[in-house]
Formats: sequence, structure tokens, C-alpha cells
Amino acid sequence: MTTFVQLHLLVSYPPSNLNRDDLGRPKTAKMGGRDRIRVSSQSLKRAWRTSNLFQSALAGHVGTRTKKLGVEALDALKKAGVAEAQAKEWAQKLTGVYGKPRAENLLETETLVHVSPAERASLDTLIARLAAERRAPTDVELDTLLHEQHAVDIAMFGRMVAHRPQWNEDAAVQVAHAVSVHAAGIEDDYFTAVDDLNKGRDETGAGHVGEAGFAAAVLYLYLCVDRDRLEQNLGGDATLTTKALAALVESTLTVGPSGKQNSFASRAYVHYALAEKGPQQPRSLSLAFLRPVDGTDYGRESVARLQKLRDNMEKVYGPCAEQRNEFNVLEGSGTKAELIAFASEA
Repeated sequence: MTTFVQLHLLVSYPPSNLNRDDLGRPKTAKMGGRDRIRVSSQSLKRAWRTSNLFQSALAGHVGTRTKKLGVEALDALKKAGVAEAQAKEWAQKLTGVYGKPRAENLLETETLVHVSPAERASLDTLIARLAAERRAPTDVELDTLLHEQHAVDIAMFGRMVAHRPQWNEDAAVQVAHAVSVHAAGIEDDYFTAVDDLNKGRDETGAGHVGEAGFAAAVLYLYLCVDRDRLEQNLGGDATLTTKALAALVESTLTVGPSGKQNSFASRAYVHYALAEKGPQQPRSLSLAFLRPVDGTDYGRESVARLQKLRDNMEKVYGPCAEQRNEFNVLEGSGTKAELIAFASEA
């Protein structure tokens, strides 16, 4: 029977621009007929998996997502003394393993590929062998570069290798786009920068004038983890599964996207977290915010809305989880440590 771990999180950000659209302004979504601030799931997942917290907790078990493995191969071959023309030819063959090469640069793939530490080691080993033996890679050697692996971030968030589907990985973690619990508009910051060497004698005014979009928001985040799938993706390693879940949960509580941090210092911890476990069909609690929160205390009202919807769904559907743990910073109840232990333990 599948065990699901669900996280429902509320976090308040002051003026910020965490996740930008094509115009450089905060991303939005329309929900309940009102404009909301949105942070994409891609932005959230990248922030978590590349954070110092996640990387250090799972050192040696975190993969690399890149287009540039061929570029690294070329550099390594040249450093080992292989002539540039040969090194380039061999590196292009290696690049083709990971995806279709870009027409303008045959050492980069058109799409990002996520490789595990073990697969990176296989590439390094083959490069060293080719350099020592001064020869091109064989088809058999190329076919061994992608193989069974147990990188935590690939196990969690999956990967697709279109031309080698046998090495695809189904994600064990689903992440919703975060949306503001209230209606929110984007404001513009008109700013100027002064030239330090302009003393106002020969010219006046700013050295630079610009605009930057920003918004403040209380966001609702939702994650669903198929714990059994995660353990399966990690080769049945129960200890690593628990360790991986603990790192993921702590990251979601304390790490946010890094967009425009130097301009806004908009770092925030989750102020309310609800973790649920059980075999029941998962469900988001975003319905709580279909009607936007209003008033003057978004923090507390969003918590109350979330808890009320959770309880009402239990009345209608019966138990939607077997076990729960929560903390509330605004009330000083529960702890981060207890919630992490609850969510990560089998």
C-alpha cells in the first residue's frame, strides 16, 4: 500500500521578486477571479535541491543538471594531452549520449540532462581511458555512460532522456506552483543610482534611472511525496530515503528562490506547516484560498482558513490522512525538528 507524505506550507514574503516572468516582473496567476502572485514549481525545486542545506546533507548523492558535459569532456581531454582536433571529435561523440547536440555548438545538448554522481564518474573514467589509450570511444563504451543510478534529486524530481527512455525516472515528489492566499498586484520601484564621482559641478541628476517590479505576498505551497516510489527510486535504501526526506522537508521550510535577493533581502521561513501521512488519495488544500483572504492579518487568517478546510474535508470524506504534525510560528506551537522527524520517518 502506497504511503503519501503531504506538506501544506504558508510563508510570508515582504516586497520581493522571487520568480520573474519574461518581462522581469513577478509571475502571476488568476485564481478565484483575482490576480495572485505565483512562484513556479520549477523555481522552488531548483532552490531546494541546489541549496547549501540540501547539498551538504546529501553530499555524494546529488546529481548535476546541465547541457555542458561535452564541454567538460573536451577540457579534460585537452588537459590530458590529447590534440585539440581529436579531443573535439571524441567529445562530440560523448555529447551525443546525453541528448541531441546543438547545431551551433556540437559540444552542448539542446536540452538539459540530469546525471547522477555515479554517471559523472563513469564519464570521467572513460575520458581518462581514452586519453591514456589515445583513441575514440566505442559504441559499447558510449552505451555504458547512462546506467542505473540512485541520485536523490533525480529520484525525487525525475528525469527524461528522450532518446534513451530506458533511463527515464518517474518523479516521487510532486510540487505545486505556490500562489498567494490573497489578491495581490505588482508594484513598480522607480529607482536611481548616483555616480560617486559626480560632484554636481559639471552635471546634475542620477547616473542611472530604472524600474523594477515587486510584490509582497503570503504564499501557499503544496508538496506530495510518494514515499514508496522514492525508496524504490533509491534502490530500496531505507536509510537514504529517510535522510533524503529530512533534507527535502527542511529545505522547503527554510529555503526560498534567490531571485533579486540582493535588491530585496526577501528571505523568509515558513510560518505554518502541516505534514500528513497515510495511504489516502492526496489532495491539495488550495480550495481554502479560492476566495482571497482579506483584512489586515493575512498570516493568521490563512492558517485558520487552511485548518478549517482540512477539518471540513475530514467531515465530508472521512480521514484524509492517518497521521499529522504541524507547527505554527505565530502561536509558538510545535517545532521544526518534530515535523521533520515525523515527515521523514517510515
